[in-house]
Amino acid sequence: MTLQQLKYAVEVADKGSITEAAKSLFIAQPSLSAAIRDLEEETGTTLFMRNSRGVLITPEGAEFLSHARQLVQQAALIEDKYITHSAVKQRFSVSTQHYSFTSSAFVTLVRTCGEGDYEFTLREGKTYDAIHDVKTLRSEMGVIYLCRFNEAVIGKLLRESNLVFSELFSANPHIFIGRHNPLADRPSVTLEDLEPLPCITYEQGDQNALYFSEEILPTLNHSKSIKVTDKGTIIDLMVGTNGYTISSGVCPAFLRGDDIVSIPLDVDEVIRLGVITHRDYRPTPLGEKYLAILHQIVDGATEKKG
Repeated sequence: MTLQQLKYAVEVADKGSITEAAKSLFIAQPSLSAAIRDLEEETGTTLFMRNSRGVLITPEGAEFLSHARQLVQQAALIEDKYITHSAVKQRFSVSTQHYSFTSSAFVTLVRTCGEGDYEFTLREGKTYDAIHDVKTLRSEMGVIYLCRFNEAVIGKLLRESNLVFSELFSANPHIFIGRHNPLADRPSVTLEDLEPLPCITYEQGDQNALYFSEEILPTLNHSKSIKVTDKGTIIDLMVGTNGYTISSGVCPAFLRGDDIVSIPLDVDEVIRLGVITHRDYRPTPLGEKYLAILHQIVDGATEKKG
């Protein structure tokens, strides 16, 4: 087993395709395929399952890659410091569901890093992808939520993925709506109040089981439903229509100033938002810093809301 083989495996995992990984690595696809096959034979582990769209990481492969990625990252740090004698580039990545407070913390992290070289990644997307990114250490940590409906299924997936959920805060559900929505001046709203309004949710792609929904109460039927994939669109829809989405109520003001308002939803539910990390991976100093910033933003927002 060589470091180069580990680099190849990590690149295939990141690209999700041997063809794309070969292009990124500037090597021939047959050579990369042979290197991966040799690594699988040597370790007795099937890392990837091939299909028409690329590759899928096997459960055994995910565990192997979590260790391989750490070795590759450490080797890069040693090379930067002792061989190329360049300043060590700071690296950090986080995968999260669509939350404004996570991107707010990310912005603050970038601002605090001064003039040094860095490579930061914020992956904001589908629930399953966030979990998978942390499982394979593509991201150092993730941010998701648990509730009464999804906790058994998501909790089982986290345990099987060797991940730990650490709660940031719990909140009663709120709706986000535009300032000019007819419900904007209400102290609270009920599900009956929401029936005539469009419900805006995040589309979950292939992993569209209700347990992966980013919004609670996914089993409710809606006469008007809009699905989107990015936060910018959902904000535009809340401002430009009477649509609503259900979330925790934590929304930094800088997101759209006073355009978006948060109103308590009168339901017997609790949203638990938290950070997921790999059980075998210790957060980097940048990861620790991001967590600290995250707590500061969340604590300030929840105190203000309360």
